[in-house]
Amino acid sequence: MSLEVGIIGLPNVGKSTLFNALTNRSVPAENYPFCTIDPAVGVVPVPDNRLEALSEFSTSKETTAAVFEFVDIAGLIKGAAEGEGLGNDFLENIRGVDALAHVVRVFDDNDIHHVDGSIEPIRDIETITLELVASDLDIVEKRLEKLAGEVRTGDKEALEVQEVLKQAEALLSDTRMINEGDFDEVDYALFRKLGLLSVKPMLFIFNTQADAESPALASATDYADEHDVHYVILDAALEFEMSEMDEGEKGDFRGGDIHGLYDLITAGYDLLDLITFFTTGEKESRGWPISRGATAPRAAGRIHSDFEEKFIRAEVIDWEVLLAAGSRAAARDNGEIRTEGSEYIVQDGDVIEFLHG
Repeated sequence: MSLEVGIIGLPNVGKSTLFNALTNRSVPAENYPFCTIDPAVGVVPVPDNRLEALSEFSTSKETTAAVFEFVDIAGLIKGAAEGEGLGNDFLENIRGVDALAHVVRVFDDNDIHHVDGSIEPIRDIETITLELVASDLDIVEKRLEKLAGEVRTGDKEALEVQEVLKQAEALLSDTRMINEGDFDEVDYALFRKLGLLSVKPMLFIFNTQADAESPALASATDYADEHDVHYVILDAALEFEMSEMDEGEKGDFRGGDIHGLYDLITAGYDLLDLITFFTTGEKESRGWPISRGATAPRAAGRIHSDFEEKFIRAEVIDWEVLLAAGSRAAARDNGEIRTEGSEYIVQDGDVIEFLHG
């Protein structure tokens, strides 16, 4: 399972600087549009105190965190849906990710040119929204045209698809994202099959200076609240500067109400609707990301595909219950380790041992 959050936004808002801070990987971040042409992918570990506690509990030789991927996607500009500024390529890169982290520039720096000449976060958000919506509207309208013949014959499935697409078309024509509509999972499966962009879960990253308290930031956070979009506030340049510091130094260096990378990573993980289960022992303690609602066999398959196919049962205990027991043997004696079958839904924080054929 490879789940990706795409970092999107206008040029010169701090996307590549943020990506470098996240991954401590060198990708171009110079001050000009379209510096990033091919998307860079960085694997990001998820901070988790539970894993550290389990590793200490098991005196593990290795500790391996759950990870997911951030993708640095080149800046969009107005007109991208019509191919402006390499727009078609950039939109295709966005189409390939599972969720979107939209970097919005709130910082003011005369040395870094803004493509629209001024700092107006809401205008910038709406510029990106318009491009996603315009791309989706074009796809939906073309699909409705192709569907017209089947609809005329009275095909029941075609009529149902047409009804859903017309609802989506109405939203998009009103410059609204499809994820603002009232659709069920079957509808979303259709939208994903069509490769629509505005169905993807999104969070805003408001990129501002650490000591800034500006009307622009206040308007940006109000906008996010009104549209029920989660947001993180950080200073990408500061985070990049701190990327090689230890945690103690970072705490002293960071100021104000800036949340920092920790909140961004955990927000991205939540945006993908992931949970973590654990395996632990003397050799290794490890966190495994998996989609919420996954069954035990699917979790086994995260470790090795053969384990899912040959799944027999799982021995499960909550991480806190295991630590409180003092040892796995004591937890077993206390009846706290449960045997679960193939229908078991894995819970966040489960420590699992799998038995397979």
